[in-house]
Amino acid sequence: MFIKCWGSRGSISVAGKQYVKYGGDTTCIEVQAKTGQIVIIDAGTGIRRLGKSLIRRKENTYYLLLTHTHWDHILGIPFFKPFLYSKTRVFVQDRKFADIDTKKVFDSVMKPPFFPVRLGDLKADIKFDASLNGSFKIGSLSIDTIPTSHSQGSLGYKFTEDGKSFVFLTDNELGFSHPQSRKLEDYIEFSRNACLLLHDAEYTKEEYVHRTGWGHSSIPDVLDFASRACVKKLGLIHLNQDRTDDEMDLLVSECTKFFKNDHQTIDCFAVPYNFEITL
Repeated sequence: MFIKCWGSRGSISVAGKQYVKYGGDTTCIEVQAKTGQIVIIDAGTGIRRLGKSLIRRKENTYYLLLTHTHWDHILGIPFFKPFLYSKTRVFVQDRKFADIDTKKVFDSVMKPPFFPVRLGDLKADIKFDASLNGSFKIGSLSIDTIPTSHSQGSLGYKFTEDGKSFVFLTDNELGFSHPQSRKLEDYIEFSRNACLLLHDAEYTKEEYVHRTGWGHSSIPDVLDFASRACVKKLGLIHLNQDRTDDEMDLLVSECTKFFKNDHQTIDCFAVPYNFEITL
């Protein structure tokens, strides 16, 4: 499977010369199956650039999955240019977010006074598909879900193809139990032996002391988690909106030392926009 990050920033998009390396767009991930199907995870501001890329590549059919519906994960919906074309077909995961279904979320984002174009004005064929839940398949991809330690209805995803797995756990607080949280052991088992784990790494140890319960993990908790799950590669994602490139590089250096001192061979990095990998 091919994986590309179109946005790795958390909470709100940012801009400036101090954010060039890792980028300022919020969460959006593209996963492409070997059978050709394109899956989009989240519609943060990064989906704007992805949409332009899909048009250039003449790709017209996609599947859209949402981890949850906080602003930084849905704000790009109105700016996804393929929605403007009748040849576009999008299968959107249909489920409940705090008792609101996905179509109502889209309707709310795309209506006055928030946006001048309504969902019904779009020319694309948008289907809200309830079968894209639990464990399901899209082409050659087997997809499993797990509730994350965050807001009501939030989900993490595991993609498996040819025995290789990619786990995406953004907005997942390992150090605090929210109402829908699973046990730490459940997350470890869900991620065990993953070829690639992208995990929420919003806070340093010092920052987390004052933000416990906010729905995001501290980096030390993530490192310990990745070690116990025996993942091959760990990508730190949902980068703090105030974290500069230089600050992120320093944190990655410290993470690398942690695994080296613990005699682990885990490849740890912060996820930049335009990161891509084939598993």
